[in-house]
Amino acid sequence: MPTQMRKLRLHGFNNLTKTLSFNIYDICYAVTPEQRQAYIEYIDEAYNAERLTQILTDVTNIIGANILNIAHQDYDPEGASVTILISEEPVMAEELSNTEAPGPLPESVVGHLDKSHITVHTYPESHPDGGISTFRADIDVSTCGRISPLKALNYLIHSFESDIVIMDYRVRGFTRDVRGKKHFIDHKISSIQNYIARDTKEKYQMIDVNVYQENIFHTKMILKEYDLDNYLFGLHPSDLADKEIKAIDQRLQREMAEIFYGRNLRRGL
Repeated sequence: MPTQMRKLRLHGFNNLTKTLSFNIYDICYAVTPEQRQAYIEYIDEAYNAERLTQILTDVTNIIGANILNIAHQDYDPEGASVTILISEEPVMAEELSNTEAPGPLPESVVGHLDKSHITVHTYPESHPDGGISTFRADIDVSTCGRISPLKALNYLIHSFESDIVIMDYRVRGFTRDVRGKKHFIDHKISSIQNYIARDTKEKYQMIDVNVYQENIFHTKMILKEYDLDNYLFGLHPSDLADKEIKAIDQRLQREMAEIFYGRNLRRGL
C-alpha cells in the first residue's frame, strides 16, 4: 500500500476521484395489504426528501465541503431522491484527516464540493406473497480533491435503521506531484471497516471483498442479533401461533440472507 501523503506537494489540483457507494436495507413482515401500505407510508414519512436533504447536508459538513446546489423530489406513490453538487473548501480540507479511523456520530455533527456530488435514492418495496416488505436507500458520495467521503460512514450508518449495509469505496484516476510522479491514491486504507465505530462493529457481522491493487474496497454488514418483534409491522408475536412465528422467522431470515449474499438461496437453507 502507498505511504501516507499528508504533506504531498502537488502540481495543480488533486484530480483523484473518491467514491463511496452506501446501500442500506430495512426488512419487515407486513402480511395484509393494509399493513403493507402502512409500512410504505411510514418509510415515506421517515425518509422523505426533506429529511434526506438534511442527512446529506450533514455529510457535506463532515467531509468539509461547500454546497453549490440542491435538488430534491418526493415521488408518487413512494420514494424520494436528493442530489447535492459540492465543491472542496480549501481551508477546511487541509484540516481534515483521511486516516483510518471512524468519523463523527450524528449528535456530534456541527453544506461546504467542484466536480463532486452526493446523491440518495430510496426504494420502498413489497410483494403480496410471503408478507415481506423491504426498504432500500442508495447513497453515493463522490469527491474530487483531498477530502474523502469515508469520514461520513459513521453518521450514515447511524442515520438509518439498517438490517443490512453494503458499501463500496473506490479511488479513481491519478494526481501528479511537483516532480511529475503519478499518485493513484493519497491516503492509507486497508479496509472500510477501519472507518466504522466499535459499537457498530459489535452489532454487525462483517465481511470484506477488497482488490487492493485496484484501490477497490467492498464491505458487507448484517445484524448479528435478531428479535422477531422488531420485524413485525402491525403485529405482535403474542397475536401469532407458534407455527406462524416459526414460518415468519424463516421467511425473514431467508430474505436477509439472500440480500446479504446477493443471490437466491435454495429452499431448506
